[in-house]
Amino acid sequence: MTTPLLEVEDLRIRFPARQGVFEAVRGVSFEMGRERLGIVGESGSGKSLTGRALLGLVPRPGRVTATRLAFQGQALQGLAERRLRALRGRHMTMVMQDPRYSLNPVMRVGRQIEEALRRHSRAGRAEARRQTLKALEAVQIRDPERVYHLYPHQVSGGMGQRIMIAMMLIPEPELLIADEPTSALDVTVQAQVLALIEALVTRRGMGLILISHDLDLVARHCDRVLIMYAGRVVETCRADRLWEAQHPYSRGLLAAVPRIGDTRARLPTLDRDPAWLTA
Repeated sequence: MTTPLLEVEDLRIRFPARQGVFEAVRGVSFEMGRERLGIVGESGSGKSLTGRALLGLVPRPGRVTATRLAFQGQALQGLAERRLRALRGRHMTMVMQDPRYSLNPVMRVGRQIEEALRRHSRAGRAEARRQTLKALEAVQIRDPERVYHLYPHQVSGGMGQRIMIAMMLIPEPELLIADEPTSALDVTVQAQVLALIEALVTRRGMGLILISHDLDLVARHCDRVLIMYAGRVVETCRADRLWEAQHPYSRGLLAAVPRIGDTRARLPTLDRDPAWLTA
């Protein structure tokens, strides 16, 4: 029997609040192999926190618990920070929403990518530079030699996101988590970046978790979709059959998607049922 790439069982994330404890993620469970998994839901549904929990990046004072949380059969719970850092970056990586807040503003782009490689390999300075330029070429950046010497504020949003992808993929991880990777980009650049991620993931045989608000996007670029509401997974379905989802929350999200040529005067809004919190 093949070991899943990722196993998540009864994942819960809690934060202290004035009136007790707020449970931001409530019993999320799923397994995945080397596939493309989408996680969708409105803001506050727990999508990003679920992705961060896999890498041990939930901010304090958040508390993460799970019946099982494992990567390639290795339990992540209770793992020493040194061991977790060895996994994070080398085997599991995450592309954040906006590169402006993820890249170090006082380091040149090339040095930052080199650092991501050298931290997880024995590559020397010359080899790291060679691989960095190759990584910039792989994410379709023209003139990688020039970009290598730029600072983050000197690149556009689309180029910054490509640089982040190069940085996350240069150690050749097995799992890439992309958290709203195109939210800060215009529509044309969005399509280019997503096509790039898909091509790299497919070519390298990696697993991909794509976190997004955009239902059309995950339907096009994923194999399977988890739909989250209020910290829970309310429905799981094949991406190519997302529009056939049955849960009332899923139907509400789908109905609210605007379409070209839509003649509705107003888009429908979700009429939330309290039973969704526990059903």
